[in-house]
Amino acid sequence: MLQSAKLVAFSATSNAARAKAFYCDVLGLPLISEDGFALVLDAQGTMLRVSLVKDVVAAPYTVLGWEVADIAAVVRGLTAKGVQFERYPWMQQDELGIWSAPDGGSVAWFKDPDGNLLSVSRH
Repeated sequence: MLQSAKLVAFSATSNAARAKAFYCDVLGLPLISEDGFALVLDAQGTMLRVSLVKDVVAAPYTVLGWEVADIAAVVRGLTAKGVQFERYPWMQQDELGIWSAPDGGSVAWFKDPDGNLLSVSRH
């Protein structure tokens, strides 16, 4: 039923200005529109609506992720912009915070200013 429909992704923020600075200036996503309800961003052709809410309840799992060709370069670039990558004591991560999956892929996790868990990965 939905196989031909475009996906819309959602996240949440309690501070639109702070989220806009992060998603636009740090992550580089173009802003499509902004109103009292959400920031609307273009995530490589997928609409990302960062909804304005009173209180963000961050999930303990990844809510948004980007597949990248060169994960180390992306992690270095985001780190240079002030992004801090998550470290998990139960997981072998390299010096950049990148975990190598058994299937040969790799993932690094970071949070937006509201604590939403995001990732970059190579598959």
